[in-house]
Amino acid sequence: MTVLYGGLEGGGTKFNCIVASGPDDIRAERRIPTTTPAETLALALEFFREHPIAALGIGCYGPMDLHPQSPSYGRLFAVSKPHWSHADLLGPFRALGIPLALETDVGIAALAETHWGAAQGCTDMVYLTVGTGIGGAAMAGGTILHGRMHPEMGHIHISREPGDDFPGCCPFHGGCLQGLASGKAIHERWHTRADQLGPDHPGLEFEATYLARALLSFHYTLSPQRIVLGGGVTMDQPHLLPLVRQRFQQQLAGYQPPDDDLDRFIQPAALGNRAGTLGAIHLAQLALA
Repeated sequence: MTVLYGGLEGGGTKFNCIVASGPDDIRAERRIPTTTPAETLALALEFFREHPIAALGIGCYGPMDLHPQSPSYGRLFAVSKPHWSHADLLGPFRALGIPLALETDVGIAALAETHWGAAQGCTDMVYLTVGTGIGGAAMAGGTILHGRMHPEMGHIHISREPGDDFPGCCPFHGGCLQGLASGKAIHERWHTRADQLGPDHPGLEFEATYLARALLSFHYTLSPQRIVLGGGVTMDQPHLLPLVRQRFQQQLAGYQPPDDDLDRFIQPAALGNRAGTLGAIHLAQLALA
């Protein structure tokens, strides 16, 4: 008998629900607009009640409390989305009476890419998504890395290129990685989308240089076997990834290069917009196991 799992990927505009046994056996899907927690989570619960799932994996934007021993486990912290600060992501689904597991949205994408995607066979990897914002997750020894909180890789501080006077768009830090290299930063700086930056556009050079600096920091700090880049900015701009690899190579300056060639070491996400929901399915599989 095939065991079915539920996966829920929560975002600021929509919650994606899926029932599957794996990436090649998807039985049902539903997209729910993100309104209020009560309405959105009730509709998701209704969807999963219609299917005989053995466990449910949930991935959502953060920040959130991921420590099971904490009294606020499963709750978001203060977030910018109206009505969602301190929302209880797990509470409504306890009514299903099945194992539940929670992770960040980038965490479940990292799980999916490690299990089924671009980092298969790796126990140590970094996943960075570059879209409207920037977020990241890391696997260490086959486990998603958490500390006091989950990592916030998009908010690391990087050195600026000479002559770059753009203040950055991060409301907290101005010119952190997200403030300088996110899709929102590209739009505010150049008044266009990332996919409209031609190969000779100065914005492409800024973007590749700043992402390479971030990846170099992750490489030296976490020593991953693979770095996977996802998100709309990365996936929609064909000239970006080769240039990121070039700038990464230059900034290594010959010191402790990765074991793999850079085409293998820095890879685009293989699962595209399926990474989140498939990662939630794998999270559910781990919860049941």
